[in-house]
Amino acid sequence: MNHGGSFDIVYLEIRITIIVRIPLDGERSHMLKIDKQVDNGKATFTLEGRLDTVTAPDLEKELKSSLDGITELILDFEKLEYVSSAGLRVLLATQKVQSRQGEMKLIRVNETIMEIFEVTGFSDILTIE
Repeated sequence: MNHGGSFDIVYLEIRITIIVRIPLDGERSHMLKIDKQVDNGKATFTLEGRLDTVTAPDLEKELKSSLDGITELILDFEKLEYVSSAGLRVLLATQKVQSRQGEMKLIRVNETIMEIFEVTGFSDILTIE
């Protein structure tokens, strides 16, 4: 302790690093395009890209805000590339809500997504045309 009126200067350095992941050529990005059409109790969602941990909350938000009064929900999966467990959870929750007020069906499901549904047992739970 210094009582002579002088003091020590202490420098504190704080370093923050922010890493932004940008996909390189050939890598898949976490993107999901959602096209929504609502008409007289019928809603059609066309999905393009990946339904994964990053994008599932976006779909969940869109579905929750759109299901009131919808008796027929159609999910078009023709351009969907991938579904993770987070995406499956959103589909299951939506199916549960929709079963109380109407129907939900998936159309134009490609081979890759259908394989995921078959392996997980979702092909037995969901209406797939």
